[in-house]
Amino acid sequence: MAITVNIYYTGKNGNAGKFAEEMVLRGIVDDIRREPGNLRYEYFFPMDDKETLLLIDSWEDQKSLDIHHASPMMTQIAALREKYDLHMKVERYVSDTEPIPDSDKKFIKE
Repeated sequence: MAITVNIYYTGKNGNAGKFAEEMVLRGIVDDIRREPGNLRYEYFFPMDDKETLLLIDSWEDQKSLDIHHASPMMTQIAALREKYDLHMKVERYVSDTEPIPDSDKKFIKE
């Protein structure tokens, strides 16, 4: 059962993008991607909101996510969020392990 967390970081004056750039430049993003249990860690920018950054962060299970949250990296991430004065909205999803129903497959082009 994978867990996906969507985090919307919102700031001012392009600070959300600066946060992401610094996360990449410091190697924090690569370190997170190498953590056991990490399935996905990617940033996206909504087209209609230039001051928001979306992080899609997926983990194999709650244990992997808990270990990540207890890691020293979280202190670095929290410090960068403060530096850039970012506010967060969080959505959490648990993966459906059932196959995609045929009724949905007709809308998917592979």
